[in-house]
Amino acid sequence: MANFNYVDLGIKEYKACWDYQEERLQELTTQKRSTGKPTADNHFILVEHPHVYTLGKSGDEANMMANADFLKKIEATYFKINRGGDITYHGPGQLVGYPIIDLEHYKIGVREYIERMEDAIIATIGEYGLEAGRKEGATGVWLQADHKVRARKICAIGVRVSRYVTMHGFALNVNTDMRYYNYINPCGFASSAVTSIKQELDREISMDEVKEIAKKKFNQNY
Repeated sequence: MANFNYVDLGIKEYKACWDYQEERLQELTTQKRSTGKPTADNHFILVEHPHVYTLGKSGDEANMMANADFLKKIEATYFKINRGGDITYHGPGQLVGYPIIDLEHYKIGVREYIERMEDAIIATIGEYGLEAGRKEGATGVWLQADHKVRARKICAIGVRVSRYVTMHGFALNVNTDMRYYNYINPCGFASSAVTSIKQELDREISMDEVKEIAKKKFNQNY
């Protein structure tokens, strides 16, 4: 069972949080280089962002359907970043998690790391009576993943790994304003294929409660 050092940043601008991640990543990779050994130190950032769209290094810019003027109108920003995956949205009401951990310390590879992240999210939303799973050929967590029409994504995942130290992570839709997905093809899928816990249960969800459940599930899965 892991013992992650959780840091709750509340609501924080995307670029400032990205810089914060990079600083923590550099600390851990420098430590690894100096000792020549895996590090048990870790940071697990929990945060909500103001409205922002991010495009992964392998993403297709055509999936960003809003221009700069429209982004300003809806009070959103846009960044091209160094994680894997395509375009995604972050905003208030969405729980974003950035684990900065050394996979060598946990003796796992990148694929297993992502699968364990998916398992933790599946277990988290399972506490709300939602049965989720994986969709073949796609990362993240889905409801009715195998259904050709009703499959809908509730959590996006995109990571970067440097010297086996991770950054970026997951974005779980809790009370997210789903209208913001109308302006992109999220991770290459139609915006209609995205959902949130609130949308599924038709009620506001306590973000603090979701955070506590997520912490417990992540600690159990690593």
